[in-house]
Amino acid sequence: MKNAFDILQERGFIKQTVYEDDLKHLLETESVPFYVGFDPTADSLHIGHYIPIMAMAWMQKCGHKPIALIGGGTAMIGDPSGRTDMRQMMTRETIAHNCECFRKQMGRFIRFEGENGATMVNNGDWLLKLNYVDFLRDIGTYFSVNEMLTAKCFKTRLERGLSFLEFNYMLMQAYDFLVLFQQYGCKIQLGGNDQWSNILAGADLIRRKERSDAFAMTFTLLETSDGKKMGKTAKGALWLDENKTTPYEFYQYFRNVEDVKVEECFRLLTFLEMDEIKEICKYQDERINAAKKRLAFEVTKLVHGEEEALKAQKQAEGAFSNDIDSMPSVNVSGDMSMPVVDMMVLAKVASTKSEARRLVEGGGVKINDTKISAVTTLVSEVTDKNEFVLHKGKKVHVKVVIA
Repeated sequence: MKNAFDILQERGFIKQTVYEDDLKHLLETESVPFYVGFDPTADSLHIGHYIPIMAMAWMQKCGHKPIALIGGGTAMIGDPSGRTDMRQMMTRETIAHNCECFRKQMGRFIRFEGENGATMVNNGDWLLKLNYVDFLRDIGTYFSVNEMLTAKCFKTRLERGLSFLEFNYMLMQAYDFLVLFQQYGCKIQLGGNDQWSNILAGADLIRRKERSDAFAMTFTLLETSDGKKMGKTAKGALWLDENKTTPYEFYQYFRNVEDVKVEECFRLLTFLEMDEIKEICKYQDERINAAKKRLAFEVTKLVHGEEEALKAQKQAEGAFSNDIDSMPSVNVSGDMSMPVVDMMVLAKVASTKSEARRLVEGGGVKINDTKISAVTTLVSEVTDKNEFVLHKGKKVHVKVVIA
């Protein structure tokens, strides 16, 4: 099998790293423990976590041992990276619940048993027991405030005010790497490119304090062609939990991804071989739609399982062909005299009545074949049946049953 570094590089994962030749040699000659950190700020992972998890899976396939570090301690501080405000701090009970949810979702991608099985750890186990003075003496001495202030994660926050609480985050994350190095022999930290400063700080701390090799590697972020993070939907984030983002919604997101991003999504988000990906994506005309369907199926299968992926595929095809028996269905409590905009919110086609009104005013809403032209229109004015198809734009088609 190829070196894990070569696989990640060929598939477009790697954005930045240090001591590249030494790192490639290490991955060729040893089974290396490595870690990725996850903030337990929700009870589900989202699409932003997908690339680091896929990288963990590829590393494990090549014989290396994943460590999933849950930031139970740092979640009580808040990471300023990529933010202009301060993160909300969390209770220990909430963090413990979120950790268990993460483990279940990661289990679809990486193994937690057998040879080089993954380990999940919580940095609250050591961070919450720290003696502050000892920490300053043992760890703080290796950090230059001048250097820290040049880090992008701090520069962004300095404009609006950076609390001393948040300023400690880089030291805490660096200390995590040191602890994992000491306890598990962990030599590599992986993460999104927005974490580069924090990850590099940990590798530098190990090299200075332990006089030993340690490596940092960051991955490209999944972005749209105009540089915005992918994964935002009308309802918010694209979650891996089916109760937050249904398999159908998940499937539809990737079914409608930009043409220019299809091959990149295949490389980063599936396990298909590169030769097959190039064959699937070789056409950049209307035939790209077949590639999008395959992408949506493969990604949904990984996250939700083949049965749910097949169901989502059938629902999508039913919606496209206006097959009411195959398209996704939602039951709405109420009666036929309710306004269409209220029904849209209950059917979760719009998140608010204001959004529903804007959609109607923009001419993007139909019930069966009838366009809704007024925000005051009642369902009963359009159809006398309690089962009908609600169309929102060209891509959302839902069977609604009012009961």
